[in-house]
Amino acid sequence: MPYRLDAIDHRILKELQEDGRMTNVELARRVGISPPPCLRRVRALEEAGFITGYRALLDEKRLGYEVTAFAMVHLSSQAEADLAAFEAYVRSKPLVRECWMLSGEIDFLLKCVAPNLSTFQALVAELTGAPNVRNVKTTLTLRNSKNDPIVPLELDRLAV
Repeated sequence: MPYRLDAIDHRILKELQEDGRMTNVELARRVGISPPPCLRRVRALEEAGFITGYRALLDEKRLGYEVTAFAMVHLSSQAEADLAAFEAYVRSKPLVRECWMLSGEIDFLLKCVAPNLSTFQALVAELTGAPNVRNVKTTLTLRNSKNDPIVPLELDRLAV
C-alpha cells in the first residue's frame, strides 16, 4: 500500500528541507508532536523514499569551479542500450553535475562545472568523442538567478 502523507508529514518534510541538520527534538517542537513519534515518522518517510538523503550544499565558486555551463548532447542512436551506455558514461564524469534525458531534438542536457574554460573545453572534447555521440552544443552561464533545491510542498498539497 502506498504511503499517504498527512499534514504532519508535510510539515516534517518542509522543515527538513529548510534545515536538515536540526535535532529530532527541535523538529518535533516545530511540527507540534513529541520526539518519539517524530523520529518514527522521519524513518517511515526515509523508508518510503520521500527522503532520499541528507547533504551539505556547497558553494562551487568558492571551491574554485568558476565555470558553469550546459552541454546539449545529440546521440546517433536512441536505442535503449545506447541511452543507458551514455548515462553510465556521464556518471563517471565528476564535472558533469546533472544529466537530464530530454524529448525532442536534443537527447541529453548536462549541467557541468569546471575550474576554468580550458578544463571545460577538454570535457566537451571527451563528450564529443564518446561512443554514439553525434554532436555536442554548449552554452556558458553568466549568472544564476534562482537556485532553489527545495521541492515546493505547498503546491503538492494543493494537488492532493
